[in-house]
Amino acid sequence: MRSVCRVLVLGTLGAVALAILATPAGAQQLVDAGKEGDGSGGLAFVLMTLLVVLIWAGLFFMDRVRRRRDDTVTE
Repeated sequence: MRSVCRVLVLGTLGAVALAILATPAGAQQLVDAGKEGDGSGGLAFVLMTLLVVLIWAGLFFMDRVRRRRDDTVTE
């Protein structure tokens, strides 16, 4: 009974957190890259580059963890 209650509480908290964190993503355009002369295009490029680097780093880390796990299993 205790584990069922724990799962329900965690599920509810997860749903609430998802709803709160997803609200800013509902905006149509978070960074305006169309204006000239105010540097907003540069900000959009920097944010895109940061996102690409973070995704690459995440994939690299996950692959490294998988390889280490596979190495320990085969030994």
